[in-house]
Amino acid sequence: MFKNLKNTIKDLAYLAVNYAENKLSESSGQEKKQLAINYIVNKLAISPVFKPFLIIIFSNFIDKSIEKV
Repeated sequence: MFKNLKNTIKDLAYLAVNYAENKLSESSGQEKKQLAINYIVNKLAISPVFKPFLIIIFSNFIDKSIEKV
């Protein structure tokens, strides 16, 4: 179950990185990363209580997804 969830999040992170690249092509990498993280968090149906925790986790997934792009 966790492997499937991890793969789903990785795929979503990849989409988020591409979205940020297209939306903020002239912006800094940090701005793009933050937009990508917000993209993921907003796509998931989760309680706002968990969002700060997930932002930390997704930061790692975003870094790995950037390497794929």
